[in-house]
Amino acid sequence: MKRRGRWHKILALGLAAVLSVGMLVGCGSKSGSSSSSSGKGYRTLDEIKKSGTIRIGVFSDKSPFGYVDDDGNYAGYDVYFAERLGKDLGVKIKYVSTEAASRVEYLQTGKVDIILANFTVTDERAKQVDFAEPYMHVGLGVVSHDDRVITDMSQIKDDDQVIVISGTTAETYLTKNYPNIKQQKFDTYAAAKSAFENGTGVAWANDNTEVIAFAKANKGYTVGIDALGDPDTIAPAVTKGNSTLLKWINEEIENLGKENFFHKDYEATLTSTYGADYEDTLVIEGGKSSK
Repeated sequence: MKRRGRWHKILALGLAAVLSVGMLVGCGSKSGSSSSSSGKGYRTLDEIKKSGTIRIGVFSDKSPFGYVDDDGNYAGYDVYFAERLGKDLGVKIKYVSTEAASRVEYLQTGKVDIILANFTVTDERAKQVDFAEPYMHVGLGVVSHDDRVITDMSQIKDDDQVIVISGTTAETYLTKNYPNIKQQKFDTYAAAKSAFENGTGVAWANDNTEVIAFAKANKGYTVGIDALGDPDTIAPAVTKGNSTLLKWINEEIENLGKENFFHKDYEATLTSTYGADYEDTLVIEGGKSSK
């Protein structure tokens, strides 16, 4: 009996040791996964400066706003802006390719410090992230095939499908306002584009800037609806509560407006797609909308 009791005691001590190690490992993993020394899940402005690198989430397949060019470099309207942020902050940029549905998640999990990926400001998103001042106007548009141009949503029949990208305002808008319209959802711009070109869907609903660019670059398509719903704005976003970084970005946008920076950005990256006629319609200078 004494022998049996001794073994029970040894086993109990061993189990306690294992549990203690497990708790230490678990605690270590938790603190190690935090992207900030403050443990808040984001990096403050000072922490970013100290690290020498800022992580910016952009699209890699959505020309002319964010894409990878033939030389393997990120380019586009959002990237032109990102490059200036990195320069003025005095740090290197690590671009992180993101999809529309991942933008909020990437901020919340600390994978990026800023999202610059054609991020439309909405009340729902503002509950999850903090938006800076806007730098572009945007609305929803619908592109369709030339042999059946959709100029009104009532033309879409019960058996028709409309392509949308998951996590976009187009998906949200159609779900709320046209619940009977069947949506064919894709995770990426490239996948949606390929499916539409291969005959999926009678129309594709997305940001009007994107469907206009698609129709201009591809024969056989027409943007029959270039303003669906209320107009919105595009803005940078940071993790909820990251006040120091948000304040710096807002000041930066205001200062850039004094040199007409976003018009220069448009002329360098978007004129070849949209022409000069859309410049004043789309650009917001210095965070202040003229509309």
